Amino acid sequence: MLGQVSIAAATAVIGYDLASNTYWQQSRRPRRIIAIGLKGSAAALDTKVRVSVDAMQVAEIYNDGTGANTREDMFRIGAAVPAGSEVHAFVEDAPASNPINLVVDFAE
Repeated sequence: MLGQVSIAAATAVIGYDLASNTYWQQSRRPRRIIAIGLKGSAAALDTKVRVSVDAMQVAEIYNDGTGANTREDMFRIGAAVPAGSEVHAFVEDAPASNPINLVVDFAE
């Protein structure tokens, strides 16, 4: 299953959780994060996101370009997400302009 979200730069300020209010943030079943992609903003590497499962950090990623994510661009993670746990993607370095696009590939 792919979870995707596109958030305006004005909303994606430092501390904002890109995964908030998404249908895929939490599930009643255990899952695994297979890979994560981050694109958007004005230029590659101008946005940084800390990905966690509940309070456990599982990745720290930068946007690797502008535009939309493809499977070839995604970073392999392989993090377990226990049933009922929440996935978070907190902005640590905010996008300069244009939306930031996050995609999370889950295996259930």
